[in-house]
Amino acid sequence: MSTTEAPRRGGPVRQGPRGALLRTGRWSLRYDPRALSVCAALAVIAAVSTVFAVGTGSYAVAPLDVVRTFLGDGPPGAEFVVVDLRLPRALVAVLVGFAMGVAGAVFQSLTRNPLGSPDITGFGNGASAGALVAIILFDAGAPQTAAGAVCGGFATATAVYLLAWKRGVHGYRLILVGIGASAVLGSVTSFLYVRADIGKAAEAASWMIGSLNSRDWSQVRVAALGLVLLLPVVVVLGRRLTVLEMGDDTAAALGVPPERSRLLLLCAGTGLTAMAVAAAGPIPFVALAAPQLARRVTRATGPNVLAAGWTGAVLVSVADLATQRATGSALLPVGVVTGVGGGLYLAWLLRAERRAARL
Repeated sequence: MSTTEAPRRGGPVRQGPRGALLRTGRWSLRYDPRALSVCAALAVIAAVSTVFAVGTGSYAVAPLDVVRTFLGDGPPGAEFVVVDLRLPRALVAVLVGFAMGVAGAVFQSLTRNPLGSPDITGFGNGASAGALVAIILFDAGAPQTAAGAVCGGFATATAVYLLAWKRGVHGYRLILVGIGASAVLGSVTSFLYVRADIGKAAEAASWMIGSLNSRDWSQVRVAALGLVLLLPVVVVLGRRLTVLEMGDDTAAALGVPPERSRLLLLCAGTGLTAMAVAAAGPIPFVALAAPQLARRVTRATGPNVLAAGWTGAVLVSVADLATQRATGSALLPVGVVTGVGGGLYLAWLLRAERRAARL
């Protein structure tokens, strides 16, 4: 989607080979109708999944009663269960999934590689290590855990960026350095477990799997804050992502400064990853799978940032609903489901990359 200045006279929506063009006064807006329809459909699926997830549990609430409770006209006693206990968990699932999907689209676009997600490049591991330091060593609450995740994510991003620098930062080099950083951070995480007392170690281990259990409104605020602050940055710079996919020389020729744009987008993607990790832990493979699934559904080139975000929201919310329906409780961490599904997806992706002679 892009906005450009147009003649003053208004005009109708025009359909072209690269999407529709809507003119209003001095401005015109180009958009892809299919991508817009996909985003709307995914938003509806996420909303329906949220309603069913909120109604699932030992105290079952019918979907219609859930909607009525949202509107303030629910059955007696339902408001406490629906709004106070279950709604924060469902909202965290949607917000975290959206943030991870957007971050994955940014990283994969910058590296020009479907493996270039925060899970692989170590940025998510850095945020996890920072959050664990806050949880284990400082007995932190939600705000302090978020600060630790942001500090750990940006420290890792800085180290990976500097180590991968050689007359610029290129995709495969960034991924390889990130894999090495992930190994180092895994050792740091193991050391933190050893030094922690048994209670903190158990709490940290449950959080590290990627869990939505016992989420409350403080985690909702953390995830929402990350999106409010950083999603506009990614959307505004989305056109630069498309140009950067063509290569640094082409981007520079088109007036886009490659390294400055890459650095800004890396910061935005790292911030989104860190805030998502702070809210729900490192839910695996969502950032890896969501952009690729969005690209296949929209059939559009480019990063597909918003479509990837909604795909991530659907993946996490549906996975959380599946865990509750399958086990009859909310105790199974959602990261178990996304980890199993993501592992199978990664195996398929590696096979496809090898067949395409890119590996």
